[in-house]
Amino acid sequence: MEKPTLPNSTLILIFGILSIITCCCWGILGLIFGIIALVMAKKAKEIYMAEPDMYSGYNNVKTGRILAIIGIILSAIYLVINIVLIILYGWDGMQEMMMESIQTYEG
Repeated sequence: MEKPTLPNSTLILIFGILSIITCCCWGILGLIFGIIALVMAKKAKEIYMAEPDMYSGYNNVKTGRILAIIGIILSAIYLVINIVLIILYGWDGMQEMMMESIQTYEG
């Protein structure tokens, strides 16, 4: 008989990956996906530790948790950098810098 997978084990892995991919979206989306993945991983780990022989898919939970931690760290760093830049240059200065970089890359 095949063991059932842990609840949300694949979703935890997907959210962990998304937290790394979206860490450059001002840092907000990466934090959201990472925190959700960590909360879900904690619940899944509790379920698994209660009856480890009953479930499969714990590797997805562990991998998703590690990716979520990395995504949270990267997102937090990026968010702090953006806040510091906004404090130093202001919102208008940030927009001017973005427009200049876009014009530089367009040619």
